[in-house]
Amino acid sequence: MKDHTEREHMLAGELYNSADPELSAMRARAHELCETFNATAESNVRRRAAILAELMPHLGEGSDVAGPIFFDYGVFTTFGERVYANFNLTVLDVCPITVGDNVMFGPNVTLAAPIHPLRWQDRNIRTAADGSSFNYEYGAPISIGRNCWLAAGVTVAGGVSIGEGSVIGAGSVVTRDIPANSFAAGVPCRVIRAIDEHDAMTMPTRVRER
Repeated sequence: MKDHTEREHMLAGELYNSADPELSAMRARAHELCETFNATAESNVRRRAAILAELMPHLGEGSDVAGPIFFDYGVFTTFGERVYANFNLTVLDVCPITVGDNVMFGPNVTLAAPIHPLRWQDRNIRTAADGSSFNYEYGAPISIGRNCWLAAGVTVAGGVSIGEGSVIGAGSVVTRDIPANSFAAGVPCRVIRAIDEHDAMTMPTRVRER
């Protein structure tokens, strides 16, 4: 019977060795790509697009990432079409992170899939037989439905699902699922009320929709 790799354990949400050579190399490459993207001028559209294509192969058409950005892996994150991310997006994608179409991220949003054990006996750094250091951690996937807006400074914890059409208020820490079409805010984040037709705004006629 084939042994599972640390990468497979990680993506399955099981305890894994984060110092595994394959994972360490993948993180190093992702961090290098982030650094290069962040140092590339916005006017160099073609170069920035090429960097993102390698970092985020599952980036939907029409999506725009302002930068600076910080990804653990990038390859385990999926953005739908026309996703917009403002400054300082941080994505720790040790488990799959899925973002639907037309999602908006304000500045300083963090999507954090990793989870560390509660007991220090399980959490602390260990020493391997070869003298190297490592620790065990695990994670849980994050899902953000279509047409959501996460305002400035929102943090989403591992295992959370945010339903389609919801808005998360600035500075919120989302530790549990949020149903669709809800306005939610706070630390920890909780549903304030539903979003419905009473929230409709009159659109200016000077802008023609495509």
